[in-house]
Formats: sequence, C-alpha cells, structure tokens
Amino acid sequence: MFKTAERDEKKYLKEVLHKLNASFDSIEQRITNYFTGILETKRYIYENLAQLDSAEKAANRIDVHHNIQLGEEAVKEKEKLQKLIKSPYFGRIDFVPDEKSKEQAVYIGTHGFFDVHSGGNIIFDWRAPISSMFYDFELGNANYTAPSGKIKGTIKLKRQYRIRESEFEYMIESSLNIGDEILQKELSQNSDDKMKNIVATIQREQNVIIRNEDAKVLLIQGAAGSGKTSIALHRIAFLLYRYKNILKSNNVLIISPSKVFSNYISNVLPELGEENILEMSFEDIAEEMIEKKYKYQTFSQQIEILLGIEKEDMILRIEFKSSNNFVNDLQAYLEYADENYFNPEELDFGVFSISKEELLSRYSSLKRLAIKKRLKKIAENIIEKYKSDTGEKLDGKTSRQIKSEILKLFKFRDSASLYQNFYKHINQENLFRFIGKNTFEFSDVFPFIYVKMYFDGVEHDYKSIKHLLVDEMQDYTPIQYEVLAKLFSCKMTVLGDGNQSVNPYSSSTLEKIRRVFNDCETVELCRSYRSTIEISNFCQRILENKKLIPIERHGEKPNIILCSTEREEIAKLQKQIKEFRKSPYASLGIICKSQKSAKELYKKIYTVDRDVKLLDFNSSEFKEGVVITSVHMAKGLEFDQVIVTDASEQEYKTQIDRSLLYIACTRAMHKLDLICHGNKTKLIDV
Repeated sequence: MFKTAERDEKKYLKEVLHKLNASFDSIEQRITNYFTGILETKRYIYENLAQLDSAEKAANRIDVHHNIQLGEEAVKEKEKLQKLIKSPYFGRIDFVPDEKSKEQAVYIGTHGFFDVHSGGNIIFDWRAPISSMFYDFELGNANYTAPSGKIKGTIKLKRQYRIRESEFEYMIESSLNIGDEILQKELSQNSDDKMKNIVATIQREQNVIIRNEDAKVLLIQGAAGSGKTSIALHRIAFLLYRYKNILKSNNVLIISPSKVFSNYISNVLPELGEENILEMSFEDIAEEMIEKKYKYQTFSQQIEILLGIEKEDMILRIEFKSSNNFVNDLQAYLEYADENYFNPEELDFGVFSISKEELLSRYSSLKRLAIKKRLKKIAENIIEKYKSDTGEKLDGKTSRQIKSEILKLFKFRDSASLYQNFYKHINQENLFRFIGKNTFEFSDVFPFIYVKMYFDGVEHDYKSIKHLLVDEMQDYTPIQYEVLAKLFSCKMTVLGDGNQSVNPYSSSTLEKIRRVFNDCETVELCRSYRSTIEISNFCQRILENKKLIPIERHGEKPNIILCSTEREEIAKLQKQIKEFRKSPYASLGIICKSQKSAKELYKKIYTVDRDVKLLDFNSSEFKEGVVITSVHMAKGLEFDQVIVTDASEQEYKTQIDRSLLYIACTRAMHKLDLICHGNKTKLIDV
C-alpha cells in the first residue's frame, strides 16, 4: 500500500514539474519580449526624437516604464518558479468540507502555483488560509478561516515530503508521527552560514504565533533554541502575504542587535519570496537623535568594561536607570519642569510690549508641542500678531531679539542641561556623570533621548513603518521601550529570552516590558530545538529553566578539558580545530568571554592557522568554518560545534558570568566542549 502511494506521488511530481517547467519557459519568453520591447521603443525615440511631439514622447516613456515594471514582476515570478522546480511542495492534506462529499488534495509549498490551463491551484502557499490546517490538525475534524468565514470539514490524509533538486527523496504518512520524524531529520543536519526557513517543520504553537493578525504588541518569550527569531521572521512573511496591498517590505523594520546577526537572518525572507526588511540598531536610533556635539558609549563598550574589573558605582548607575520606576520618576520630573521652569515676565521691545499673563496663556495653550518648539511658536505668533495689528513687518533685529528673549524664559536652554538637573532634582547627583567631554555613559543615552524628545520634539519621521520587529528584548531597558513607543505607533513583534542577557544589571523581563505597552499579548515558547538532550541538560546546570522542554535528539555529552597552563590550553584548542576539520560539521564557534579575549586568542591561533575567522563588532557577515568570537557577538547565532575557552573559576564567577556562560553553551547544536587551565568554573554544578 505505502509503495503504491509513493509510486503515485512520484508520478504526480513529474506532472507538476512538467507544468512548472512549461510555466518557467513561458515566463522566460515574456521577459525576453519585455526586454526587446524596451530596446525597440528606446531606439524609436532616439531615431525620431526631432519629429516626436511632447505627447508622443510622454506616451513612449510611459510604454518603456510599463514594460520595465512588467519585466521586473516577471523576473520575481521566474525566481519563485526556479525555487518551486527544485522543491515544489513539502506537504499534502486531503480535505473534505462538510457541505461536500469530494475530497480536495491540497499540496503545500513555500510558494503557490496557479495552473492557468486547469484553472486551479496546483500548489498552495504555506501562508494561504487552507494551508493552516496542515500545521494545526492531524487526521479527523479540522477547520480554517477563509475570507468567506470558517470552513469546517475532515482531513482524510496527511503526508510530508522531502523533494530536493527536483528529486523525490522520501514521503512520510501522518500515522508515523509526521511532525517529529521530519523534525528530527531537519535538526540532525549541520548548520549553514544563514538561518533557514522552517515552513516544512512549523509546529502548532509556532503557527499560532505566525498567524496572529490581531495583537498590537506581541511579546514572545522563547527559550534558547526555540526558534523565536525564525518564527518572528515567518510571522513577518505571513503578514506581508496577508496584507500585500497595504504592507510592503519597506514598511517593516527590525531592531537588530548587530550587523552580523542581520546578515545571518538575511536569507529567510528571500527564501519565502519576500524582500528583506529594513534594519537598524538602537545605536543607529541614538545616532539619528543625538546632535553631533555629544558622544556616547555603546552597549558593547559598556559590556566590555563590566567584563573587566566590576565597578560598583557604574553598576549602581546602570541598575537605577533600568527600572520602570526610573521612567515614572523621569516623566514626573519633565511634567514638573513643564509646569514650573517657564518663568514669564513682561517683555518690552520698544515698539511694543508683552505681558506676563499673555506669555503664560500662550505657553499653556500650546501644550501639544515640545517645550522648545512651543517657545519658538510663541515668538512666531507674537511677531505675526504685531504685523497683523499694525500692518508693519518687524525688522530682523527685533524679531531675533523676541525669539531669544522668549527662549530665555525657560530655566534651561537645552535638553542636556534639563536632563542633568533631573539628578539634582531627585537628590541623586552621584548617579550622573559624563565619561569624557560631552560623552554619555550608555545607561544615560536613552534617558537623555527621552528628555530630548520632550524638550526639543522629534525630527525623524517613522510613519512609513507599519510593523516593528525587536529582537533580543531582554537587552533593552524600559526607557528604551518608552522611546520606541513614542517613535513608532505601529504594531510590534518583540522577542527574546530573559535567561540570555549579556548584562543582567540592565536586562528587562516580560513584566517590565508589559508595563510599557498597555495593549500587548504574551506568548511563551518552551520547546528547544537547537541542542541535543545532553547539551540541554548541561546548560540547565548553569542556569535552570524549569519550563524548558528539549527535543528528543541525542548526541555526545559535553566535555570539560582541563589544562595545567595557558600554553597547553592553546595546544589542545588547536588539536580540537584539526579534529573539527575532519568531522562532518560545517561550523565551529570558539567562544570567549569578552571581545578583548577573542582578539587575543585570534592572534595566537591565526599565526599557525590562517583559515580561522574573527567575529567582532566591526564584522558584517557570518561565515561557516572556524569562528572565534565573544559571547556578546555569538548571541542569536548557532554552531554545529562550540568550544568555550577559559571556562575557569577565575574567569566565570559572577552574576553576569553565569548568564554569559549559559549563552555560550546554548549556541551548540551537536557538540560542546569547555576548556580551561586551572580550576574549572564553579558555575557548572556537577
């Protein structure tokens, strides 16, 4: 029976491939025709330019533009067909709607394919409403929501396939525990230099998140290896498909932790037939909003300092500015300043004067504006009123004097002074300090921006962004989220893991973030797909997550390699690299605690092995092979094999160290080793 079904499926695949190839040939011909038409029109315009009137020129230009547009759309369609020819579909359900007796075979692929000859869908896009049943139901009663309403019925058959390079590799019936078997095959593969799409293995709980259309702000708490970033990207792909008429890729922005991470995930959306979305970091936002005269410490620089000798005063400042109460206190101060720091007095400009009462009235009536914009508007209104009342225009000198005098009525002339005064206002002047000339500590960057937005207003317009994706949510403080909430009024997907903070002193929990966004939904992903059971159990000893459910996949137990000296540690590390190159694995991450340590180790290894790569904050691309990097840079990435260096008692001992060690170890998919000279860290509870 199974062999007969497989034979029938192979025969059907040939028929589908024939139709796909025919469509591919047809679209290639169309592209050629568009190209020829564009050349002919351009040649005609060039040869007859002198004889053509303006109407003919415009008509020909429109014709060229139209053909270019059609050609570009045809090229995109051709690219989809190329992908479909390699792997047309990965799943099938046979569905019988309640009001019908005949079942419909629904083949599901990364892209849909409509056959013009039969007038029906040969392949359904995984995002189509009917395809949702493949992820949500086993055999038996099922339903999906179509544009016309809920369609109920019965799934009679469910299959999953692996088709690669147009070749039928295998087929699995639903009765053979379809999800787990396919999932195990996928998870046992080696890592790539890019994140892969997961359309063939999306799990039920993941599908609910991906197809959530209603949440204003969706917070996703996901354990290490739970696929939260991939799920968020698939959610974006779904929304781009679902709202294709109003949502384009340039309407979506991701707040990404690094350029390397952006590069690592850059393959997912194109694989799903969508263009890559815009990306920026919080530091890019800071660059846009802080004027050039001010400099600031970056988040990575802050971490590197904390990884050196811990500075209690610095930690105190960071912790203070990382709470929701801090946001409330700062907002209360700004409201107080708004009410009390504008001190109007009668102003006499010779030709006319302005009373204290009139100034206060104008100030109060313009509350909708930022303070500085309000003051400028008051001056502009006064100048305009004089012209309206007298019919005369004020000279430039008097106009400038009015603007200057109005600005002086507020206690502080700039947002930096207003921000510094906050700490005096709350009797905590020790909690603010510049670390250089006009140079903010990182913990002050977004509190200052928050004050600046209140005082100066916002010059940058993000209205074109209709969906914001924020990754590594645990690394951003409540004040950073408050800034986001003021800059972006769109829907958001915010994701991360509270156990993976590179700076526990400033990390945010779900509860902290929820207090910023009134209208938000929270989901939690507890199943981890990345690491073997052995690696997951080892990581649990470092930092326990009682909700974690590791996937049943076994491998080698993590190995702790003890050395007597640093030289011996380097020698054993070189031996590990040689063994890796003989293994079937594609990627080895050698993870150091800090960027400084990673650079030092890279120099030592590179002198004898020129094939190793250093991944640092200046890197823009993630590559396979042997990579030396820091925990901070490795976050969000995964490797077939991981070696954690200098896992000693001296190196890993504090609160922040525990979090870093956990992050480093959870990057490993198949093999994990820790190496050190001296005593191993006590953070590994054995």
